[in-house]
Amino acid sequence: MTSVYSADGQNVACTVVEAGPCVVSQVKNEETDGYKAVQLAYDERKPKNTPKALMGHFSKANTTPKKKVVEFRNFRVEFDRLVEIG
Repeated sequence: MTSVYSADGQNVACTVVEAGPCVVSQVKNEETDGYKAVQLAYDERKPKNTPKALMGHFSKANTTPKKKVVEFRNFRVEFDRLVEIG
């Protein structure tokens, strides 16, 4: 927990969250998956401790194995044009 000052000088309480560096490991679309989503992966993982299915998933995205994989559904249309796998 910390605080920052706004442009008009008010003290605002906030929480700092480390959320990166993240890698886009998969982009899901309505044609193939039935819904729109972006899958983000974070934090390195040892390849020897990674299941083979996940190794295939990450190799398809051209990245190293990650510990945490999170999927975000229904992103804005503007975001969809900016996302690249890997």
